[in-house]
Amino acid sequence: MSAGSQSLAVQPGSVQAERVRIVGCAYAHADDIADDVMAKIREELPGYGTDDPGFLADVHDQLARLSRTGLGALLERKRVTPADVTYARQAAARRARSGLPLVDYIAAFRLGQRAIWKSLLAHAGDGEAGREAVLSLAGPLARYTDLISNQATDAYLEFQQYVAAESGRDGQALMDALLDGTLPAGGPHLSVATAHGIGADRTTPLLVVTAVVLEPAETQGETARLVSAAAARVGVNGLRTLSVVRGGEIVAIPALGRDGSAEQLCERLRAMRAELAAEGISLAVGVSTAVTEVAQIPRAYRQAQAALALLPEDGGVLALPQLTPFRYLLLRADDTTRQLVDPRVGAALADDRARGGSLAETIRAFAAADMNLREAADTLRIHLNTAKYRIGRIQELTGRNVRSVNDLVELLVAIELQTGQSGRPGAAVINDA
Repeated sequence: MSAGSQSLAVQPGSVQAERVRIVGCAYAHADDIADDVMAKIREELPGYGTDDPGFLADVHDQLARLSRTGLGALLERKRVTPADVTYARQAAARRARSGLPLVDYIAAFRLGQRAIWKSLLAHAGDGEAGREAVLSLAGPLARYTDLISNQATDAYLEFQQYVAAESGRDGQALMDALLDGTLPAGGPHLSVATAHGIGADRTTPLLVVTAVVLEPAETQGETARLVSAAAARVGVNGLRTLSVVRGGEIVAIPALGRDGSAEQLCERLRAMRAELAAEGISLAVGVSTAVTEVAQIPRAYRQAQAALALLPEDGGVLALPQLTPFRYLLLRADDTTRQLVDPRVGAALADDRARGGSLAETIRAFAAADMNLREAADTLRIHLNTAKYRIGRIQELTGRNVRSVNDLVELLVAIELQTGQSGRPGAAVINDA
Protein backbone atom coordinates (compact mmCIF):
# COMPACT_ATOMS: atom_id res chain seq x y z
CA MET A 1 0.00 0.00 0.00
CA SER A 2 1.36 3.41 -0.96
CA ALA A 3 1.98 6.21 1.49
CA GLY A 4 -0.80 8.20 -0.20
CA SER A 5 -3.41 5.47 0.29
CA GLN A 6 -2.30 5.05 3.88
CA SER A 7 -2.98 8.71 4.63
CA LEU A 8 -6.46 8.42 3.10
CA ALA A 9 -7.29 5.47 5.34
CA VAL A 10 -6.44 7.32 8.53
CA GLN A 11 -8.88 9.81 10.03
CA PRO A 12 -7.36 13.33 10.38
CA GLY A 13 -8.59 13.61 13.95
CA SER A 14 -6.77 10.49 15.05
CA VAL A 15 -3.55 11.69 13.39
CA GLN A 16 -3.76 15.00 15.21
CA ALA A 17 -4.42 13.26 18.52
CA GLU A 18 -1.41 11.02 17.95
CA ARG A 19 0.69 13.99 17.00
CA VAL A 20 -0.13 15.73 20.30
CA ARG A 21 0.53 12.52 22.24
CA ILE A 22 3.88 11.83 20.56
CA VAL A 23 5.21 15.38 20.92
CA GLY A 24 3.94 15.59 24.50
CA CYS A 25 5.81 12.41 25.43
CA ALA A 26 9.00 13.65 23.80
CA TYR A 27 8.63 17.04 25.53
CA ALA A 28 8.38 15.28 28.90
CA HIS A 29 11.66 13.53 28.12
CA ALA A 30 13.64 16.64 27.07
CA ASP A 31 16.28 15.93 29.71
CA ASP A 32 16.64 12.37 28.42
CA ILE A 33 17.10 13.74 24.90
CA ALA A 34 19.83 16.05 26.24
CA ASP A 35 21.46 13.07 27.98
CA ASP A 36 21.46 11.15 24.70
CA VAL A 37 23.01 14.03 22.78
CA MET A 38 25.63 14.66 25.47
CA ALA A 39 26.74 11.03 25.29
CA LYS A 40 27.02 11.22 21.50
CA ILE A 41 28.91 14.51 21.30
CA ARG A 42 31.29 13.49 24.08
CA GLU A 43 32.03 10.32 22.13
CA GLU A 44 32.21 11.75 18.63
CA LEU A 45 33.29 15.41 18.89
CA PRO A 46 36.78 16.20 20.28
CA GLY A 47 35.88 19.80 21.12
CA TYR A 48 33.50 18.60 23.81
CA GLY A 49 36.08 16.35 25.48
CA THR A 50 36.59 18.69 28.45
CA ASP A 51 36.06 17.72 32.08
CA ASP A 52 34.98 21.24 33.05
CA PRO A 53 31.70 20.66 34.95
CA GLY A 54 30.47 24.21 34.34
CA PHE A 55 30.95 23.89 30.57
CA LEU A 56 29.26 20.48 30.41
CA ALA A 57 26.32 21.60 32.56
CA ASP A 58 25.85 24.63 30.31
CA VAL A 59 25.83 22.44 27.18
CA HIS A 60 23.33 20.01 28.74
CA ASP A 61 21.05 22.85 29.80
CA GLN A 62 21.19 24.34 26.31
CA LEU A 63 20.31 21.02 24.67
CA ALA A 64 17.32 20.46 26.94
CA ARG A 65 16.15 24.03 26.42
CA LEU A 66 16.37 23.78 22.63
CA SER A 67 14.43 20.52 22.72
CA ARG A 68 11.64 22.07 24.81
CA THR A 69 11.45 25.14 22.59
CA GLY A 70 11.10 23.10 19.39
CA LEU A 71 8.75 20.49 20.80
CA GLY A 72 6.68 23.13 22.58
CA ALA A 73 6.20 24.95 19.27
CA LEU A 74 5.05 21.68 17.68
CA LEU A 75 2.52 21.19 20.47
CA GLU A 76 1.16 24.71 19.99
CA ARG A 77 1.37 24.43 16.19
CA LYS A 78 3.30 27.67 15.80
CA ARG A 79 6.50 28.68 14.06
CA VAL A 80 9.58 29.47 16.11
CA THR A 81 10.97 32.97 15.51
CA PRO A 82 14.51 34.27 16.12
CA ALA A 83 13.18 36.15 19.16
CA ASP A 84 12.22 32.78 20.71
CA VAL A 85 15.79 31.49 20.59
CA THR A 86 17.90 34.51 21.55
CA TYR A 87 19.42 32.32 24.26
CA ALA A 88 20.91 30.17 21.47
CA ARG A 89 22.91 33.18 20.24
CA GLN A 90 24.20 33.80 23.76
CA ALA A 91 25.21 30.16 24.10
CA ALA A 92 26.98 30.34 20.73
CA ALA A 93 29.11 33.23 22.00
CA ARG A 94 29.99 31.19 25.09
CA ARG A 95 31.08 28.23 22.94
CA ALA A 96 33.18 30.47 20.71
CA ARG A 97 34.72 32.12 23.76
CA SER A 98 35.66 28.69 25.16
CA GLY A 99 37.57 27.91 21.95
CA LEU A 100 35.20 25.18 20.70
CA PRO A 101 35.78 24.58 16.95
CA LEU A 102 32.88 25.70 14.75
CA VAL A 103 32.81 22.33 12.97
CA ASP A 104 32.16 20.55 16.26
CA TYR A 105 29.53 23.10 17.22
CA ILE A 106 27.55 22.56 14.00
CA ALA A 107 27.93 18.78 14.28
CA ALA A 108 26.40 18.94 17.75
CA PHE A 109 23.28 20.56 16.28
CA ARG A 110 22.91 17.70 13.80
CA LEU A 111 23.22 15.19 16.63
CA GLY A 112 20.58 17.13 18.54
CA GLN A 113 18.15 16.94 15.61
CA ARG A 114 18.70 13.19 15.32
CA ALA A 115 18.08 12.71 19.03
CA ILE A 116 14.76 14.61 18.89
CA TRP A 117 13.69 12.63 15.83
CA LYS A 118 14.70 9.39 17.54
CA SER A 119 12.55 10.28 20.55
CA LEU A 120 9.55 11.09 18.35
CA LEU A 121 9.89 7.76 16.53
CA ALA A 122 10.21 5.88 19.81
CA HIS A 123 6.92 7.33 21.07
CA ALA A 124 5.07 6.89 17.76
CA GLY A 125 4.42 3.19 18.28
CA ASP A 126 3.41 0.73 15.57
CA GLY A 127 -0.04 2.12 14.79
CA GLU A 128 -0.80 3.61 11.39
CA ALA A 129 -1.98 6.91 12.93
CA GLY A 130 1.21 7.20 14.96
CA ARG A 131 3.40 6.65 11.91
CA GLU A 132 1.40 9.20 9.92
CA ALA A 133 1.60 11.70 12.76
CA VAL A 134 5.36 11.44 13.19
CA LEU A 135 5.90 11.85 9.44
CA SER A 136 3.91 15.09 9.58
CA LEU A 137 6.42 16.40 12.11
CA ALA A 138 9.47 15.99 9.87
CA GLY A 139 9.01 19.27 7.98
CA PRO A 140 8.41 21.54 10.99
CA LEU A 141 11.31 19.91 12.87
CA ALA A 142 13.67 20.46 9.92
CA ARG A 143 12.63 24.13 9.71
CA TYR A 144 13.24 24.56 13.43
CA THR A 145 16.68 22.96 13.20
CA ASP A 146 17.59 25.21 10.27
CA LEU A 147 16.49 28.28 12.23
CA ILE A 148 18.47 27.58 15.39
CA SER A 149 21.50 26.40 13.40
CA ASN A 150 21.57 29.60 11.36
CA GLN A 151 21.01 31.83 14.39
CA ALA A 152 23.69 30.11 16.44
CA THR A 153 26.20 29.95 13.56
CA ASP A 154 25.76 33.64 12.78
CA ALA A 155 26.33 34.53 16.45
CA TYR A 156 29.32 32.21 16.65
CA LEU A 157 30.98 33.72 13.58
CA GLU A 158 30.10 37.26 14.69
CA PHE A 159 31.76 36.68 18.04
CA GLN A 160 34.89 35.22 16.43
CA GLN A 161 35.04 38.14 13.99
CA TYR A 162 34.95 40.77 16.68
CA VAL A 163 37.27 38.93 19.01
CA ALA A 164 39.76 38.84 16.14
CA ALA A 165 39.28 42.59 15.76
CA GLU A 166 39.83 43.39 19.44
CA SER A 167 43.35 44.60 18.78
CA GLY A 168 42.13 46.80 15.91
CA ARG A 169 39.86 49.82 15.71
CA ASP A 170 36.78 48.01 17.02
CA GLY A 171 38.57 46.83 20.15
CA GLN A 172 40.06 50.27 20.67
CA ALA A 173 36.64 51.92 20.34
CA LEU A 174 35.07 49.56 22.87
CA MET A 175 37.93 50.02 25.34
CA ASP A 176 37.78 53.82 24.94
CA ALA A 177 34.05 53.76 25.72
CA LEU A 178 34.55 51.59 28.80
CA LEU A 179 37.37 53.75 30.11
CA ASP A 180 35.00 56.69 29.76
CA GLY A 181 32.52 54.78 31.92
CA THR A 182 30.09 54.08 29.07
CA LEU A 183 28.69 50.76 27.88
CA PRO A 184 27.75 50.71 24.16
CA ALA A 185 23.96 50.77 23.78
CA GLY A 186 23.87 48.12 21.08
CA GLY A 187 25.59 46.61 18.06
CA PRO A 188 28.69 44.42 17.88
CA HIS A 189 30.57 46.34 20.58
CA LEU A 190 27.86 45.51 23.11
CA SER A 191 27.93 41.86 21.98
CA VAL A 192 31.69 41.66 22.53
CA ALA A 193 31.44 43.41 25.91
CA THR A 194 28.69 41.04 27.05
CA ALA A 195 30.60 38.00 25.82
CA HIS A 196 33.51 39.09 28.00
CA GLY A 197 31.23 39.39 31.02
CA ILE A 198 31.26 43.19 31.01
CA GLY A 199 27.99 44.96 31.71
CA ALA A 200 25.81 41.85 31.53
CA ASP A 201 25.29 41.68 35.30
CA ARG A 202 25.83 44.50 37.79
CA THR A 203 26.88 42.03 40.45
CA THR A 204 29.83 40.73 38.39
CA PRO A 205 33.10 42.22 39.71
CA LEU A 206 35.45 43.77 37.16
CA LEU A 207 39.09 44.82 37.50
CA VAL A 208 41.27 46.99 35.32
CA VAL A 209 44.81 45.86 34.57
CA THR A 210 47.48 48.06 33.02
CA ALA A 211 50.87 46.80 31.89
CA VAL A 212 53.94 48.23 30.18
CA VAL A 213 56.79 46.43 28.46
CA LEU A 214 60.20 47.21 29.94
CA GLU A 215 62.42 47.09 26.88
CA PRO A 216 63.78 49.46 24.20
CA ALA A 217 61.05 51.60 22.64
CA GLU A 218 61.82 50.44 19.10
CA THR A 219 60.81 46.85 19.95
CA GLN A 220 57.88 47.55 22.23
CA GLY A 221 55.11 47.65 19.61
CA GLU A 222 55.18 44.02 18.50
CA THR A 223 55.95 42.80 22.01
CA ALA A 224 52.99 44.75 23.40
CA ARG A 225 50.67 42.92 21.00
CA LEU A 226 52.04 39.59 22.23
CA VAL A 227 51.47 40.68 25.83
CA SER A 228 47.93 41.78 25.00
CA ALA A 229 47.19 38.37 23.50
CA ALA A 230 48.56 36.71 26.64
CA ALA A 231 46.46 38.98 28.86
CA ALA A 232 43.34 38.05 26.87
CA ARG A 233 43.87 34.45 27.98
CA VAL A 234 44.24 35.40 31.65
CA GLY A 235 40.75 35.03 33.02
CA VAL A 236 38.82 33.15 35.67
CA ASN A 237 35.59 31.18 35.53
CA GLY A 238 36.06 30.46 31.82
CA LEU A 239 35.81 34.09 30.73
CA ARG A 240 38.10 35.55 28.08
CA THR A 241 39.56 38.93 29.02
CA LEU A 242 39.08 42.05 26.92
CA SER A 243 42.62 43.31 26.24
CA VAL A 244 44.01 45.91 23.82
CA VAL A 245 47.21 47.83 23.20
CA ARG A 246 46.44 51.46 23.95
CA GLY A 247 49.22 53.92 23.34
CA GLY A 248 52.28 52.80 25.29
CA GLU A 249 50.40 50.40 27.56
CA ILE A 250 48.34 47.23 27.50
CA VAL A 251 44.91 47.67 29.12
CA ALA A 252 42.73 44.71 30.10
CA ILE A 253 39.36 44.51 31.85
CA PRO A 254 38.89 41.01 33.27
CA ALA A 255 35.47 40.04 34.63
CA LEU A 256 35.63 37.63 37.55
CA GLY A 257 32.38 35.82 36.76
CA ARG A 258 30.20 34.16 39.35
CA ASP A 259 32.86 31.99 40.97
CA GLY A 260 36.09 33.80 40.14
CA SER A 261 38.10 35.79 42.64
CA ALA A 262 40.57 38.65 42.50
CA GLU A 263 43.10 36.40 44.22
CA GLN A 264 42.88 33.83 41.40
CA LEU A 265 43.21 36.51 38.76
CA CYS A 266 46.26 38.08 40.41
CA GLU A 267 47.97 34.71 40.63
CA ARG A 268 47.32 34.13 36.93
CA LEU A 269 48.75 37.55 36.11
CA ARG A 270 51.89 36.68 38.06
CA ALA A 271 52.13 33.37 36.23
CA MET A 272 51.73 35.21 32.90
CA ARG A 273 54.49 37.65 33.83
CA ALA A 274 56.79 34.78 34.83
CA GLU A 275 56.15 32.94 31.55
CA LEU A 276 56.85 36.06 29.51
CA ALA A 277 59.96 36.77 31.57
CA ALA A 278 61.23 33.31 30.63
CA GLU A 279 60.88 34.45 27.00
CA GLY A 280 62.86 37.62 27.69
CA ILE A 281 59.86 39.96 28.03
CA SER A 282 59.90 42.05 31.21
CA LEU A 283 56.66 43.62 32.42
CA ALA A 284 55.32 46.02 35.00
CA VAL A 285 51.68 45.29 35.85
CA GLY A 286 49.22 47.31 37.94
CA VAL A 287 45.87 45.89 39.10
CA SER A 288 42.93 47.94 40.39
CA THR A 289 40.44 47.11 43.11
CA ALA A 290 37.20 45.44 41.99
CA VAL A 291 34.20 47.42 40.73
CA THR A 292 30.74 46.19 39.71
CA GLU A 293 29.50 48.90 37.35
CA VAL A 294 30.81 50.19 34.04
CA ALA A 295 30.55 53.76 35.36
CA GLN A 296 33.22 52.85 37.96
CA ILE A 297 35.74 51.61 35.36
CA PRO A 298 37.44 55.03 34.92
CA ARG A 299 38.20 55.11 38.66
CA ALA A 300 39.57 51.57 38.51
CA TYR A 301 41.73 52.54 35.53
CA ARG A 302 43.26 55.42 37.51
CA GLN A 303 43.93 53.01 40.38
CA ALA A 304 45.70 50.56 38.07
CA GLN A 305 47.85 53.35 36.64
CA ALA A 306 48.70 54.55 40.16
CA ALA A 307 49.70 51.02 41.13
CA LEU A 308 51.86 50.77 38.01
CA ALA A 309 53.66 53.99 38.93
CA LEU A 310 54.66 52.55 42.31
CA LEU A 311 56.56 49.58 40.88
CA PRO A 312 60.37 49.50 40.89
CA GLU A 313 62.36 49.91 37.70
CA ASP A 314 62.59 46.14 37.12
CA GLY A 315 58.80 45.80 37.10
CA GLY A 316 56.63 43.30 38.90
CA VAL A 317 52.93 42.97 39.69
CA LEU A 318 51.32 45.37 42.12
CA ALA A 319 47.78 44.18 42.86
CA LEU A 320 45.71 46.54 44.99
CA PRO A 321 43.22 43.80 46.00
CA GLN A 322 46.07 42.07 47.83
CA LEU A 323 47.29 45.14 49.73
CA THR A 324 46.19 46.44 53.12
CA PRO A 325 45.68 50.20 53.51
CA PHE A 326 48.77 50.24 55.75
CA ARG A 327 51.01 48.72 53.08
CA TYR A 328 49.56 50.92 50.34
CA LEU A 329 50.33 54.05 52.37
CA LEU A 330 53.89 52.86 52.84
CA LEU A 331 54.26 52.36 49.10
CA ARG A 332 53.34 56.01 48.58
CA ALA A 333 55.79 57.27 51.18
CA ASP A 334 58.21 59.99 50.03
CA ASP A 335 61.56 61.30 51.30
CA THR A 336 59.82 63.49 53.87
CA THR A 337 58.19 60.40 55.40
CA ARG A 338 61.62 58.77 55.78
CA GLN A 339 63.08 61.91 57.33
CA LEU A 340 60.40 61.77 60.02
CA VAL A 341 61.78 58.45 61.29
CA ASP A 342 63.67 58.94 64.57
CA PRO A 343 67.43 58.78 63.76
CA ARG A 344 67.95 56.45 66.74
CA VAL A 345 65.38 54.02 65.35
CA GLY A 346 66.81 54.31 61.84
CA ALA A 347 70.37 53.66 63.02
CA ALA A 348 69.34 50.62 65.07
CA LEU A 349 67.42 49.09 62.17
CA ALA A 350 70.25 49.80 59.70
CA ASP A 351 72.72 48.03 61.99
CA ASP A 352 70.29 45.13 62.42
CA ARG A 353 69.84 44.88 58.65
CA ALA A 354 73.61 44.62 58.19
CA ARG A 355 73.67 41.79 60.75
CA GLY A 356 70.93 39.76 59.07
CA GLY A 357 67.75 41.52 60.23
CA SER A 358 66.78 39.23 63.13
CA LEU A 359 65.42 42.10 65.24
CA ALA A 360 63.21 43.42 62.41
CA GLU A 361 62.05 39.87 61.77
CA THR A 362 61.07 39.55 65.43
CA ILE A 363 59.14 42.83 65.38
CA ARG A 364 57.16 41.70 62.34
CA ALA A 365 56.40 38.32 63.87
CA PHE A 366 55.40 39.93 67.19
CA ALA A 367 52.95 42.25 65.41
CA ALA A 368 51.55 39.43 63.28
CA ALA A 369 50.95 37.39 66.45
CA ASP A 370 48.92 40.24 68.00
CA MET A 371 51.73 40.92 70.53
CA ASN A 372 51.79 37.30 71.71
CA LEU A 373 55.50 36.67 72.20
CA ARG A 374 55.18 32.90 72.62
CA GLU A 375 53.29 32.61 69.34
CA ALA A 376 55.86 34.84 67.64
CA ALA A 377 58.67 32.63 68.92
CA ASP A 378 56.89 29.54 67.55
CA THR A 379 56.49 31.24 64.18
CA LEU A 380 60.18 32.11 64.09
CA ARG A 381 61.10 28.64 65.43
CA ILE A 382 63.21 30.11 68.21
CA HIS A 383 63.17 29.58 71.96
CA LEU A 384 60.93 31.88 73.98
CA ASN A 385 63.93 33.16 75.90
CA THR A 386 65.61 34.12 72.61
CA ALA A 387 62.51 36.06 71.63
CA LYS A 388 62.49 37.82 75.00
CA TYR A 389 66.14 38.74 74.57
CA ARG A 390 65.50 40.22 71.13
CA ILE A 391 62.55 42.28 72.37
CA GLY A 392 64.76 43.62 75.15
CA ARG A 393 67.48 44.56 72.66
CA ILE A 394 64.93 46.32 70.44
CA GLN A 395 63.71 48.42 73.35
CA GLU A 396 67.26 49.15 74.48
CA LEU A 397 68.50 50.21 71.03
CA THR A 398 65.47 52.19 69.87
CA GLY A 399 63.98 53.47 73.10
CA ARG A 400 60.59 52.12 71.91
CA ASN A 401 58.28 49.80 73.87
CA VAL A 402 57.01 47.13 71.46
CA ARG A 403 53.95 46.55 73.68
CA SER A 404 52.82 50.11 73.00
CA VAL A 405 50.66 50.22 69.88
CA ASN A 406 52.04 53.61 68.83
CA ASP A 407 55.65 52.54 69.28
CA LEU A 408 55.06 49.23 67.51
CA VAL A 409 53.46 50.93 64.50
CA GLU A 410 56.35 53.40 64.35
CA LEU A 411 58.84 50.52 64.31
CA LEU A 412 56.90 48.67 61.60
CA VAL A 413 56.76 51.77 59.41
CA ALA A 414 60.48 52.38 59.86
CA ILE A 415 61.27 48.75 58.97
CA GLU A 416 59.20 48.82 55.76
CA LEU A 417 60.53 52.18 54.66
CA GLN A 418 64.12 51.08 55.18
CA THR A 419 63.48 47.78 53.40
CA GLY A 420 62.33 49.66 50.33
CA GLN A 421 65.39 51.89 50.10
CA SER A 422 67.32 49.35 48.03
CA GLY A 423 65.31 50.40 44.95
CA ARG A 424 62.32 52.59 44.55
CA PRO A 425 60.44 53.33 47.80
CA GLY A 426 58.62 50.26 49.01
CA ALA A 427 60.26 47.88 46.54
CA ALA A 428 60.36 44.93 48.91
CA VAL A 429 56.76 45.49 49.94
CA ILE A 430 55.71 45.46 46.29
CA ASN A 431 57.50 42.22 45.54
CA ASP A 432 55.61 40.53 48.37
CA ALA A 433 52.22 41.92 47.35
